[in-house]
Amino acid sequence: MFWWLMKNVFLGPLLRLLYRPRVIGLENIPTDGPALLAANHQSFLDDLLLPLVVPKRKVVFLAKAEYFDKWYLRWFFKGANVIPVRRQSSSAAEAALQAGVQALREGKIVGIFPEGTRSPDGRLYRGKTGVARMALEARAPVIPVSISGTFEAMPYDRKLP
Repeated sequence: MFWWLMKNVFLGPLLRLLYRPRVIGLENIPTDGPALLAANHQSFLDDLLLPLVVPKRKVVFLAKAEYFDKWYLRWFFKGANVIPVRRQSSSAAEAALQAGVQALREGKIVGIFPEGTRSPDGRLYRGKTGVARMALEARAPVIPVSISGTFEAMPYDRKLP
């Protein structure tokens, strides 16, 4: 319910008005069954805009565990079904990857940023292996996603757009 209200009543309409996201290739996202959306990560806005443009499907995201440190962010991200990732080491992140695999096995769409962090300068960086591991283990298709323009709207060091 929280996710639906945020996407369709509160945050979604505001983001659509402010940023006017444009999508090419929406037909590549399945209407049912699992899929892994692997996107570049330029800005905090990516976390908000990508789920917004996926019609009629809820996207479960993996995001850094630090987002869960403050109570109000924890409340928001838990309500949005975000899986926290401890990024100190690959073994620390394993629980989050397994939670993502489980979500895929349940037929959900999982969003992940293979780079593991936002780009500090808007360029694409080498991805980590979590995407491939999750896709192979869950036997889910990987849908590559390119996000552009969000770095300019909200660069790495900015707190607000």
